[in-house]
Amino acid sequence: MDADTVATLGRLGAAAAFGLSALGSALGTGAAGPAAIGAWKKCFAQNKAAPFILTVFAGAPMSQTIYGMILMNQMTELCNAAGFANWGAMLGAGLFGGLAIGASAWWQGKAGAAASDALAETGKGFGNYLMVLGIIETIALFVLVFVGAVFKTGA
Repeated sequence: MDADTVATLGRLGAAAAFGLSALGSALGTGAAGPAAIGAWKKCFAQNKAAPFILTVFAGAPMSQTIYGMILMNQMTELCNAAGFANWGAMLGAGLFGGLAIGASAWWQGKAGAAASDALAETGKGFGNYLMVLGIIETIALFVLVFVGAVFKTGA
C-alpha cells in the first residue's frame, strides 16, 4: 500500500475519534437540554425562580467534543509523520476511542437531565449532581489519556 493511502486510512481513524465524540456530545446535550427546559417550565408554572445553573447540566456533555478533537490532533500528527505505517491501529483507536468518549457524553447528558429535574424541584444538591457528572466525564478523560499513551509507546 502506498504512503498516501496508509496516511489517509490513519486519518480516517482520527476523524472517527472526533466525529464520534461530537456525536455523543450532541446526544448528551440533546438529552439534558430539553430536561432543563422542562424543569424551568415547572418552576415558572409554580411561580418559583428558574435556576439558571441548569445550563451547567445541559452543557456538560460538550466537553467530550474537545477531548475528541485533542485525540484527533494527536492521531493526525502521527499519521503525517515520515514512515507512518500502522493505519490499522489508528483506525481502531479512532473508532473505539471515539465511541467511548461519545458514550461518556451521552450518559453524562442523561445524568444531567435527571440533575436538572432534581435541582429545579428541590433547589438542593447542585454539588452532588455535579460530582456525578464529573465521574462520568472521567471516563472520557481516561480514554483520551490512555489511548494517547499507547501512541507514545509506538502503536
